[in-house]
Formats: sequence, C-alpha cells, structure tokens
Amino acid sequence: MDTQQKLEYLADASRYDLACACGTKSKDTHRVRGKDGAWLYPMSTPRGGRDIIFKTLLSNVCVNDCRYCPFRDGRDVPRYSLAAEEIATALMSYVRRGLVFGLFLSSGVIRDADHTMGKLVEVAEVLRGRHQFHGFIHLKIIPGSSDAAIEAALRVSSQVSLNVEAPHQAAFKQLSPTKDFERDIVGGIRRIAQLTAPGAKYSRVKPFTQFVVGAADETDTHLVKATFGLYRRMGMSRVYYSAYQRGLGDERLPGERRELANPNDVLTREHRLYQAEWLMRKYGFSDEEIPFETDGNLSLATDPKTAWASRNPHYFPVDVNRASKWELLRVPGVGPITAQRIIEMRHAGTPIASLRDWSLLFPRIKGANPFVKFGFRPQRNTG
Repeated sequence: MDTQQKLEYLADASRYDLACACGTKSKDTHRVRGKDGAWLYPMSTPRGGRDIIFKTLLSNVCVNDCRYCPFRDGRDVPRYSLAAEEIATALMSYVRRGLVFGLFLSSGVIRDADHTMGKLVEVAEVLRGRHQFHGFIHLKIIPGSSDAAIEAALRVSSQVSLNVEAPHQAAFKQLSPTKDFERDIVGGIRRIAQLTAPGAKYSRVKPFTQFVVGAADETDTHLVKATFGLYRRMGMSRVYYSAYQRGLGDERLPGERRELANPNDVLTREHRLYQAEWLMRKYGFSDEEIPFETDGNLSLATDPKTAWASRNPHYFPVDVNRASKWELLRVPGVGPITAQRIIEMRHAGTPIASLRDWSLLFPRIKGANPFVKFGFRPQRNTG
C-alpha cells in the first residue's frame, strides 16, 4: 500500500485508543475525516481551549494478546506500518494549512515495548528536528517500556499516556494474559508520575491514562477508587474511560458473554463514570462520597451528584447567600461557573433574595430548587 492508503487504514484504527477528548461512536459528529483519509479530532488544549489534532497509529502490528483489542496478536487482519517521515510529512501538510495544532501517536507493539517506543520517539524527533515543529505532540507509552524509553518519550512530548486498562490485577488478567499488571502498567505509571511531578525534570509534560470499561468483571467502585488514587497519588492530568462494545474482542472476555437488557447501558455506564470523575476532579468530592448501588456500580437511572444529594438530606437546603463555593458545588445542577457567579453577586452586594429571583437568574437549573434557601441577606454597602 502507498502512504495514503496506509494512513487511511491506521488513522481509522486509532479510534480504539482514546486518552484524549474524542468520541468513540461511528456516528460521532466531533471527529472529521480529512480528504486524504486521516482522522482529525477535537481536544482540550493545554491553555484550556479547544483545537484539532491529527491522530493515527504508527503500526497495527502487535505481539500482545489484549483480548479486547481488534488488532491483538493472532487475529487475521491486514497489518501495516508507517515510517517516521511518512507521518511527519502528513502532519506538516495539515499544520501548514492551519487545520491541526498537533499529533496524537499510538501504536501496536512491534517486537517489544522499547523497540516500539524507539519508533514513536523517532517520529517526534523528526518533527522537532527536521521539520522544526514546536507544537503539540502526544505519545503513547507502551506497557513494559524501560525507564530510559519513558524518559526519551517525555523529552519530545507535550503529553503522554499509558493506558491502565483495568483497576486491579484480577480484572487486568482477564484482559491481557501476556502483560504483567504491576510491572508493565503500575511500574510505568509510577515512573511517569515521578518524572512529571511538580518541580521534576519533565513537569511540563501532562500524563494521561484510560480504562477499558465492561470488558472484564470490574465494578464502578473499583474504577472510581482507582481513578481517585491515580489523581491523588500518581498526579494524572486526566483519566478517561472507554466503554467496551461487544464484537471487538475475544469470546473468552466476560464482556462478550455478559447479557445486557439494554445494549446502550454500556455507554450510560461510561457517562456515569465521567460524571463521578468530574465530581472528584472539579467539585472536591472524595471517592468515599461517590454513591454506589448494592452491586457496587453507579446508578444508571440517576447521576451521581443527585444520588449523593438524595442520600444526604441533612446537608440541604444550602443558603446560597452564605455558602462557600465548595458547598454550592454540592447542589444538584450547580457547576463551577454558576457557583462563581453567585459568589460574585454576593461580593457586589446583590444577593439572591428569593426562589423567584433564583429561577430568573438560573432558569436552566430548576432541579436545584429543592436544595437551596435564601435566609441570609448581607446589607448593601451604601457608605
């Protein structure tokens, strides 16, 4: 195949590896396919905005038998690889036209982890050196990579990701019999955390990771607690979840054998996990505060913040004219922007006097009405 044909195939194959703000469904309207077959994805920029990245696999050749992966070893699928200059030339053609701001590059495991990391780093070095590209580069860290290979990737990257895949060893074994959870995953994430910690040599590089949800027998409790640990102890910038959808993996996977009353439940579960992750990362919740059902999973019917509120009636109603930002963020429907606006109004001497005023100011969050009160009204400074 020529470069364009390989790029079309490998760029399409990269959709199975998220670890960035990308959609997973074939009908997703956020990703756009370029005229040459490459997939362009929206993602959050380091400065907090949104921009487009060029995303592809370097190769779909793989020696690992990850049972959830459609390109696992032993499957009879076409195998292709791109050379460093082929990827660099394709990216720079998009950059020069102002269509993308960077690259997300992943790969199957060619021969072994360090050999593959050498290929990935080579792409970044060609871009940084030969093409003088100083923009965004996200490199995937291959499980089992040596400390030297990890550091080489950090040296040329803006972001890196090593997919944790599962929240504990037993679930991981169901996914991948050819990798060692403690050595290949936990050890690599720990090393990345050390090298990217505040004040460390590569503190400018942001580390990411991703769970495969529903392929193994993990519960949401396991996932949420592991996520909290990755944020608190490993310094992850973001944790992502990818709902496993039947038909991609090995028939031995629990997720292939599990019968679902509603096939859309897998995507609802993914959504609930993101809501719980947001509560921990943005709203100040701990993993112990996230409410689970008796089976250890999040409710599919109710979002976790509303579920927490229903289980903690003693916390409400919250006085919006007195509560701190973190207290306001416990109110269903109130997010960081709304909470900040309430506080600014209070500082300006214009408190919210009644439920009627509240409804006029925030008409989209009527669900918060039962959880708020307006009993404290500071006097306007007339002085």
